[in-house]
Amino acid sequence: MSDFETVAATENQAARRGVSGEPGAPSQVGAPHKPRSLAGDAWRDLRRNPIFWISLALVVLVAAMAAVPALFTANDPRDCLLSRQHAGPSGGAVFGYDFQGCDTYSRAVYGARASLLVGALSALLTGAIALVVGMLAGYFGRWVDAVLSRVIDVVLGIPLLLAAIVLLKRVSTSSDNARLFAVIFVLAVLGWTTAARVVRSSVITAKEQDYVAAARMLGAGNGRIMWRHILPNALAPAIVVLTIALGSFIAAEATLSFLGIGLKAPTISWGIDIDAGRVHMRESAIPLIVPSAFLALTVLAFIMLGDAIRDAFDPKLR
Repeated sequence: MSDFETVAATENQAARRGVSGEPGAPSQVGAPHKPRSLAGDAWRDLRRNPIFWISLALVVLVAAMAAVPALFTANDPRDCLLSRQHAGPSGGAVFGYDFQGCDTYSRAVYGARASLLVGALSALLTGAIALVVGMLAGYFGRWVDAVLSRVIDVVLGIPLLLAAIVLLKRVSTSSDNARLFAVIFVLAVLGWTTAARVVRSSVITAKEQDYVAAARMLGAGNGRIMWRHILPNALAPAIVVLTIALGSFIAAEATLSFLGIGLKAPTISWGIDIDAGRVHMRESAIPLIVPSAFLALTVLAFIMLGDAIRDAFDPKLR
């Protein structure tokens, strides 16, 4: 056997054994390595982040509380008797009763629905406005970008709570649903600017990529390029911003309701209960502490979840 044949036979035996040298091991020579995507890397980091799991668990718990409050309490939050005013825990009322004889814990559980509904719908409407404005400004540039950027700057300079107070003062309606949607609309109209600026930056970066140039050369129109190629790249950073904004909207709704400008009784809301607990805190502090704790944990959970997702998707923080 020649030297060439000996070398070839040795390489064949090594290929059959595998790179590790163990018989039967799969060969790794020339095995293609699948490139990892940004989403894959982000998910890998999120799985190792305990803050992500803690905040996600709290968010799921609050969402379940808002969707099916009967799973967490059997008491009716509107079953109030003055004879139980500031009474201690009894009959499933684990935190006792408030100044009207209502179950404090039950009202806190049912209060999650209005607060979370306002936050979620405000975030969705904010995201829709931000995507439209940000994509138009970032993709077309020039005078479109100049005009929309000035609009963003003007709205960004308006204090959200102050403007919301002024606008909601003009709303005179006795309908609970109308009041709810008025709060959602006002928060969304005033709170979309930060997300729009993030979308605009993402679009400016994405439209310079080679795949966008290739799609344009193949005859794709502006609508197709924006929808199929640029929108997926703008969604991830927008979702991060909106997750954090959702917590801020919940806090803003509670503040407006606390001031008597947002939601009003008989709607059950954390802000309304905090205001009522503040008035009667000398008799008992529990009706003030319980809804305040529910509100603080919910807002903190959404902010922590948004921070964890942002850190996972930011390559500079890896």
